[in-house]
Amino acid sequence: MSDVQDIKQAIGELNGPPGSHRLADSVLKPVLSRVASYWWVALLLGVLWIVVGVVVLKFNDASVVTVGVLTGIMFLLFALEEFALAAIDRSARWLWVLFGIILAVGGVLALIRPTATFAGFADILGFVFVLIGVMWMFQAFTERVFNDLWWLTLISGILMMALGFWVSGQFFLTRAYTLLVFVGVWAVMAGTVDIVRAFQIRKLGDA
Repeated sequence: MSDVQDIKQAIGELNGPPGSHRLADSVLKPVLSRVASYWWVALLLGVLWIVVGVVVLKFNDASVVTVGVLTGIMFLLFALEEFALAAIDRSARWLWVLFGIILAVGGVLALIRPTATFAGFADILGFVFVLIGVMWMFQAFTERVFNDLWWLTLISGILMMALGFWVSGQFFLTRAYTLLVFVGVWAVMAGTVDIVRAFQIRKLGDA
């Protein structure tokens, strides 16, 4: 009976009026403090992404190799995700494993031949942009119920599709430069967001 009373008292402290959340504070504060102590990881990632973006926007051979290497790393990360799904979803394990193997092979080949990877990616850039635009539009309508700014994602998807159709009608050199600009700007923006997030996490830890 004492255990039941202790549980009821704990629940009462969690759901009680302001000033009675001692249990919640004792549980959440160590977790938040532990997470906030790693704020510098987000800062380093942000700086790394900005450096990558600057390298890509220089429009030289290093930019081409960087994009190819990033593509290979992205494929390998997607492969790990597929293998994780295979471990969770046993009913379709063979399908996830097959996708994981294909992505892993593509990632290794991209790392071995990054220049050829960049050229192939530039060839299908229009299709990739259109596919991303469709995904963003679908995401916008999915989040419409709880996201008041869903229309921003919808507009981004429409613009991405328009960019994809425009890129599809351009010569290879134009598609290559477009790919470099897109990856470079995206890397700089991702780095900026990570740096801002790092200082927000640090502020949370100080609070």
